Amino acid sequence: MSNDGLLVLGVDPGLADTGYGAVRRLNGRLAMITCGTLKTPANLSEPQRLRILAEQMRALMAELHPQAAAFEELFFSKNVRTAMAVGQARGVALLSAVEAGADVHEYTPNQVKLSVTGYGAATKGQMLKMVQSLLATRELPRSDDAIDALAIAICHHHSGRLRTVLSRAPTGHRA
Repeated sequence: MSNDGLLVLGVDPGLADTGYGAVRRLNGRLAMITCGTLKTPANLSEPQRLRILAEQMRALMAELHPQAAAFEELFFSKNVRTAMAVGQARGVALLSAVEAGADVHEYTPNQVKLSVTGYGAATKGQMLKMVQSLLATRELPRSDDAIDALAIAICHHHSGRLRTVLSRAPTGHRA
């Protein structure tokens, strides 16, 4: 089964900035459909910012109708307050994807880096170059969040191809 035509929305959630990147496989090549950053005003309360993020995510899902949504798994930092805000924004984004009927998938930061660059400890610069190369585009956003979201979508496409190859592999050992 080919995942040609599959539209994957990668999401890099945050309370202030949520990056998104939609990638489709067309004729065996990955193509960027759109990308950007959803922003919430810093002068509003956290609940109001989450409401705005939910509205923006629902509008994005309604516009794109992705079959799959891919998220990076959270890693815990030393700043618990920031981690909590990111976790709440992530929950809003996950809920929006599920409500829209997208299949939701999650990847660790190392899985994303390994899938995109072949190296699990890749730098931001290495990730940027590989995202640009894999999408065959000169124009990428200035937002690290949007680039990260594109990388997450690419990771999902690569993992789908791997699942397809593995499903076709012979099982058992022949002597």
